Amino acid sequence: MDYQELQKIKNKYDIVGADPKLDRAIEMAVAVAPTDLTVLVCGESGVGKENIPKIIHQNSRRRNGKYFAVNCGAIPEGTIESELFGHEKGAYTGAIEARKGYFEEADGGTLFLDEIGELPLPYQAKLLRVLQSGEYTRVGSSKVSKTDVRVVAASNVDLAYAVSQGKFREDLYYRLNAVQITMPALRERGEDIHLLFRKFCADFSEKYGMPRIILSPDAVNLLMSYRWPGNIRQLKNIAETVSALESRDARGPRKEIGAAVLAHYIPKDGPSMLPVTVERKGSGMSDSEKQEIFKALYNLNAEVARLRNIVEGGHTAASAGQTMPEPARISDNTADIDIQDEPEDQQAETPQEDNFSINAASEDLIRKALEKHGGNRKKAAEELGISERTLYRKLPPEFRTQRTK
Repeated sequence: MDYQELQKIKNKYDIVGADPKLDRAIEMAVAVAPTDLTVLVCGESGVGKENIPKIIHQNSRRRNGKYFAVNCGAIPEGTIESELFGHEKGAYTGAIEARKGYFEEADGGTLFLDEIGELPLPYQAKLLRVLQSGEYTRVGSSKVSKTDVRVVAASNVDLAYAVSQGKFREDLYYRLNAVQITMPALRERGEDIHLLFRKFCADFSEKYGMPRIILSPDAVNLLMSYRWPGNIRQLKNIAETVSALESRDARGPRKEIGAAVLAHYIPKDGPSMLPVTVERKGSGMSDSEKQEIFKALYNLNAEVARLRNIVEGGHTAASAGQTMPEPARISDNTADIDIQDEPEDQQAETPQEDNFSINAASEDLIRKALEKHGGNRKKAAEELGISERTLYRKLPPEFRTQRTK
């Protein structure tokens, strides 16, 4: 393809740049267009993959047919089959009339399936069937229909890796990958970065009648040194933002800005991590209930230590008029909980053969509290610092048949 023909195509589809990789992608699209080979367009998000299927369609024998672009990642999973292949009246709740799918609508034309890697596995088999034989079945119908559609697919993920992970069918991958066209990332296109920035600033200036922003040499160097993870889409957003904010106080048709000003609009390579609230799943207890349980465990643990000392003839800190230390604040994550044990000197004096039951000590405390308050469970729970529900679960046998007070 000669330079003039290539430039004509770029002007028609508003493609800016002279990078050899970009030119190669356009030339491949034009070369494969007259055939019916399936094409897979690869490249990062925002590189302009959507231009390739348009070029293929307009340079093919199907140019007079319909062209549809479908984002597979934007279709709700429950309606994918209906969107692609159509449905019959009454096929499901809400299907008040029959509807054609994209494969039926695009019969004789071209169908662009963007983000093909987002298509769930159950529907990949149905897509493979229509690619191989042109046959499909509407939802709610047993009739097999035929279609003649040229399919161009695109993906911003590595489909070969998705195949190795079991997330994409291997047979579908090879069926789609008859011809692969790769669109280069913006950071690989060198001088095209500044060309695109100038174009976006000029378009913005013309659209809104505002002074045009131009860059100083140091600003151009800054622009080209950034990695542009969002590619052309990100560059356009920044160019328009700079044009809107920096042209307000311009005194002429143009305003030049330097690297110091441009740096305010280009994100830092290390993105800031803002604190977020993460919902913890898998626990049916509220925070207050957890606090009650942990407090009861702490109290029981301290009581066991006191009973041990009584048996051994010792005295607890409480009997000496001292106050037991408050337990540390309980973390919401149970993995972080550290219930305070008795002091180390008490642990050292405890005979290893002693094996006091925490459950027995728990029942004894509850029994004493209930006897003190005449069987009133609410007052006993308050005395022990636990909830009534926790107290009820640990009631001694002789109190379980009594009526609640």
